[in-house]
Amino acid sequence: MSMKKEEALRKSKSRKGYGKQDKYERIIDAAVKVFAKKGFHKARISDIASQAGVADGTIYLYFKNKDDILIHIFEYKLQQIIELFEAEIEQEASPVFKLARFILLHFSMLGEDPNLAAVLTVELRQSHKFMKEYTPRKFGEFLKIITGIVIEGKDKGLFKDDVSPGVVKRALFGAIDEMGTFWMLAPRGKRGKYSLGDTARQVCDIFIRGLLKDPKVWDTRKGEFFNQKGGEL
Repeated sequence: MSMKKEEALRKSKSRKGYGKQDKYERIIDAAVKVFAKKGFHKARISDIASQAGVADGTIYLYFKNKDDILIHIFEYKLQQIIELFEAEIEQEASPVFKLARFILLHFSMLGEDPNLAAVLTVELRQSHKFMKEYTPRKFGEFLKIITGIVIEGKDKGLFKDDVSPGVVKRALFGAIDEMGTFWMLAPRGKRGKYSLGDTARQVCDIFIRGLLKDPKVWDTRKGEFFNQKGGEL
């Protein structure tokens, strides 16, 4: 299921109650659009309220300030991403293709929801409170998905014995985060130089071939995998 479909399903369920949770989600979604368009520092609470269709004072019933909104965006949206990734990855039987699925999902998310991608990859870093004071527990949960895949790959004898799951999860996220940020900040006319599809394929090749004891496990089936899953990018 794509991020857009997953989000639509969640919204349709929440709107049946159309209460506090719905208003919270409207403010969160509005803040994502405003932060992505104006930038965190230039965005005002009144801009978010206007986008959400609520009074300025209503924002303060749910959030303390802009930094608090940004932190809530991170936690709320990342929880959705974690649930989506886990559901999608479970469909793959092999840890090799679970890891490939993780990488493709990350890059497809950038293309499907560029506003959210801009906030999570760029604007979060603009908040001093987030960078200095906040403990990103949800981010740890997100990285545990990679850890689990690597451990499974080692247990099944597919990945090299001396591979450290901790190193892999940070190195892999560092790579996809850097390429995602580069893509987001690049002028639209120059994004084609590093298309999301080609980037995802190269990142898969670099990390999966590096992890495998026998790279043929990946090389002989990656074409079929990308033909089935690569259309999402």
